[in-house]
Amino acid sequence: MRRTVDGVTPFRRWCVVAAGTLLLVLAPIGLHLLPAADSDVSAGRLLVQARAAQGHPWSGYVETDGALQLPDADRFSDVAALFGESTRMRAWWRDDDHWRVDQLLLTGETDLVHDDGTTLRWDYEHLDATVSRDPDIRLPRTSDLVPPVLAERLLRGVSASDVSRVAARRVSGVSAPGLRVEPASDLSSIDHADLWIDPASGVPLRVEVYAAGASAPAFTSELSDFSSARPGIDQVTFDTPEGVDVHFDDVLDIADAANQYAPVRPPDSVAGLPKAAASDRAVGVYGGGMTEVIAIPLRDREADALRAQLAVTPGVDQNDRRTVVSVGPLGLVLTGSEGDGGWLLTGTLTRAALVRAADDVLAGFVFVGDR
Repeated sequence: MRRTVDGVTPFRRWCVVAAGTLLLVLAPIGLHLLPAADSDVSAGRLLVQARAAQGHPWSGYVETDGALQLPDADRFSDVAALFGESTRMRAWWRDDDHWRVDQLLLTGETDLVHDDGTTLRWDYEHLDATVSRDPDIRLPRTSDLVPPVLAERLLRGVSASDVSRVAARRVSGVSAPGLRVEPASDLSSIDHADLWIDPASGVPLRVEVYAAGASAPAFTSELSDFSSARPGIDQVTFDTPEGVDVHFDDVLDIADAANQYAPVRPPDSVAGLPKAAASDRAVGVYGGGMTEVIAIPLRDREADALRAQLAVTPGVDQNDRRTVVSVGPLGLVLTGSEGDGGWLLTGTLTRAALVRAADDVLAGFVFVGDR
């Protein structure tokens, strides 16, 4: 075999190059496969760290996996897609007022770009850019499911007596200590939620939500390729493609529409849960954190479409007064029967508590006249 001037054959040189390339490829994989090193940080301290990290800058890929098969009815299809299938996102969180979350799809992407009190939704497939204000009450969207935001919601109202430690886990190459959160109220349909937290920044990297009696999580959300550095302003800015017009929509979703225009007011409490301060119009939000329910008045058209889908959902309980479905820790009750309109209540309450809440809404809501 011919030798080069420095005494190394071409074959050996290529072996060195191949080995180096292989190490570069396998190094990130090996890092993720390394066992996590646990720490002696207390559960109470982790809770403080996670809360202090609210609004902390971060970026990374997010993968969610939901075992919640929601009915895909008209006007609720986005919510069904969020919780009923795996979702992959790329996110940049500069602060709570400036962020961007791109949902990555096979045919393109759907992006949310938030700037102070407005959010722009960019639908690549349909070349549609829509700006809307951010109402106090709305249906869930992709940005609510990234681990830091989901964790912040689950930790509302949680005290040190509600948390305990679980083993560390390697998430995004980091040995992340684990925190278990259990609901303080026996009305909650959530058995517990497990969070794994970046020890340097306090940002939650992975969240698992377990329904009562379940051995596997009903919903998970995990950050990969994580960075705690502040994204640049250009990364949370939308550049409008040439030929695309940005239009404004003053109604974000069906919950926002009902809250603006429905001529009703829900009661001050349901199932013993107080109404949130922001619920001063037609839609009521009760409780909080791991024990929360929202009550939305629906017109005949929306109620009938949803009722028809709920009727064919496994485990449905339907009669002429209500339709009830539980999917993991998430429960839904739609009051009334065909042609009645109805109140939709959904949240993380036990089935019995959800039915009780629906009965309280029907007994306590009032009309405020045509608007």
